[in-house]
Amino acid sequence: MTPPDASHNRWSDLDRPPLNATALRRGLLRPDTLWASLEVVESTGSTNTDLAERVRAGAAAEGTVLVAEEQTAGRGRLERSWTAPPRSGLFFSVYLEPGDIPVERWGWVPLLAGVAAATGLAKSAGVDMSLKWPNDLLLSVEGEERKTGGILGEFAGNGIVVGLGINVSLRADELPAPTAGSLALAGAVSTDRETLLRAVLRSMEHWYGAWKAADGDAAASGLQAAYAAGCATLDRTVRAELPGGASLVGEAVAIDGDGRLVLSTEDGLQQPVSAGDIVHLRGAAGGLT
Repeated sequence: MTPPDASHNRWSDLDRPPLNATALRRGLLRPDTLWASLEVVESTGSTNTDLAERVRAGAAAEGTVLVAEEQTAGRGRLERSWTAPPRSGLFFSVYLEPGDIPVERWGWVPLLAGVAAATGLAKSAGVDMSLKWPNDLLLSVEGEERKTGGILGEFAGNGIVVGLGINVSLRADELPAPTAGSLALAGAVSTDRETLLRAVLRSMEHWYGAWKAADGDAAASGLQAAYAAGCATLDRTVRAELPGGASLVGEAVAIDGDGRLVLSTEDGLQQPVSAGDIVHLRGAAGGLT
């Protein structure tokens, strides 16, 4: 008898069991919490795309969580692709409605998700995670700084969809690039994805609640200080590759009240950057990360 195609067997990799959606709902969905619904799908192109479509169709309320065991067309910033083997990471999106908070403060929501992911994973996986402005999650693997996660926010309906992709159990030969990493390769004490997902979502609920209670004031809520404390970009010389093709080199000296990265340039000016691709410059030879 010919065995079934292992790629279609959800238990084909016993080190990567499927998520238990019922257990996740039981642990996260309660009347007094932010999270209103949680669905786990086997495979999809992008949880952000799917959830945004549901929001625009009026089929998703605030607190909706969509999780995929596999993403085949996951998206990062600048439309970069994000792919990983099935059940090797956390691939999920949430829908949030900041309501009366001024829209100009909504840019803090993806940064908030970064703080929530970093703090939640520090507690549940025992890893020291840092943030690369604006949306990357970094870990140390064999002494090298590696990207192990990313965050993407996009407006939808009356709110914002925030997607997170986090490499959990990827092995060295599965990494998409030499600069990538995973929780497992960083020596995480736990790679149980249900434990990790619960920790990140509870942390996100905490930070989102504090931010909303402060009317979106990142300083008053403690969010600005928390982001700065965990940001690996600060106090480094960086190159900001700006929209339109221009670039700016300077020392990253602060995260301002609007969530912008402030660069101190050679001419003595302090230049806030609201959008761009950041390259960490290091060493006399100008090594890049």
